Amino acid sequence: MRTFRLVIACPDRVGIVAKVSSFLAGHNGWITEASHHSDNQSGWFFMRHEIRADSLPFDLAAFRQAFAPIAQEFSMEWRITDSAQKKRVVLMASRESHCLADLLHRWHSNELECEIPCVISNHDDLRSMVEWHGIPYHWVPVDPRDKEGAFSEVSRLVREYRADALVLARYMQILPADLCREFAQRVINIHHSFLPSFVGAKPYHQASLRGVKLIGATSHYVTEELDAGPIIEQDVVRITHRETTEEMVRLGKDVEKMVLARGLRFHLEDRVLVHDNKTVVFD
Repeated sequence: MRTFRLVIACPDRVGIVAKVSSFLAGHNGWITEASHHSDNQSGWFFMRHEIRADSLPFDLAAFRQAFAPIAQEFSMEWRITDSAQKKRVVLMASRESHCLADLLHRWHSNELECEIPCVISNHDDLRSMVEWHGIPYHWVPVDPRDKEGAFSEVSRLVREYRADALVLARYMQILPADLCREFAQRVINIHHSFLPSFVGAKPYHQASLRGVKLIGATSHYVTEELDAGPIIEQDVVRITHRETTEEMVRLGKDVEKMVLARGLRFHLEDRVLVHDNKTVVFD
């Protein structure tokens, strides 16, 4: 069923839900899902409504025009999207295949409502797997001594394919600041650690040295500060002193796949709202 997704964040006050609901009811809008959250700490209110598109008398452009006075009255940060317009997601990976393979499988099985116009990698190892799915594969090597040229090409490809979002499926390079800013809250990374613990490289090795009993993975939006962006989704698996680092890596890969897939799904369905460096996820 085709729906419009209305997502709102604004300073909390009396009458927000009533005003939005009255607007929708006044246009015969049929709400199929409604989520609200009032954050007492920040004083902000968050809302997500799904409305049957065929119940409304207008398209997105007309909706935006009609709703604008309410948004202005309540100082809303808001967006309205159409579930029929699939987001274009460019995947990026290096040599590890598990996260990329999982996303491609979910896409191929129609579990992810998006388009994947291309995959970009700094290695050529995963080409055959990607091209089997009929998706263009772009090998853009990154010279450690001169990364600017490589990321200029990455930026060109991202624009050429009109990407709505980027997913770093174990892409083991740090994106330049300008790309992070351009795609703020639209670059999703999977970090093989339960952040904020063990940031940076080799988190499983760091965890092994600390003797932790839980390891996990974190999907988050990428910012200029490494591994410090707003967290979308996390999960863990229990371990003991018996697990070697190699066994921790094996166990962790399963968590990484699930966390990245869930984080991407939440993003595609407009379920993630960001305020400061914190997320509200209406799962």
